[in-house]
Amino acid sequence: QVQLVESGGGLVQPGGSLRLSCAASGFTFSSYAMNWYRQDPGKERELVATITRAGGSTNYADSVKGRFTIFRDNAKNTVYLQMNSLKPEDTAVYYCNAATRFVSYWGQGTQVTVSS
Repeated sequence: QVQLVESGGGLVQPGGSLRLSCAASGFTFSSYAMNWYRQDPGKERELVATITRAGGSTNYADSVKGRFTIFRDNAKNTVYLQMNSLKPEDTAVYYCNAATRFVSYWGQGTQVTVSS
């Protein structure tokens, strides 16, 4: 059974940091590009960051460049999103996604709230 389980969300003050984790099971993790998306109520889901299968290449939304870092540990079947200098507009539910050209898996999401 495929599972993606996110953790690490919570409430943080503006300027603070959080690290999200996504533990994968039930599929060959190293064969999938991994993505982090986020969605605020009433808005479309937004692609935040992506990392290739071996971790050699990453891409970020303009809104998070220089503040967020995606990385993965294929030995632990886990992908991470390090979020620094958080802003109130980063508040959203963050979702982990595993994707190939043919299939896409999603986690249940973890809430990140940036507020003073």
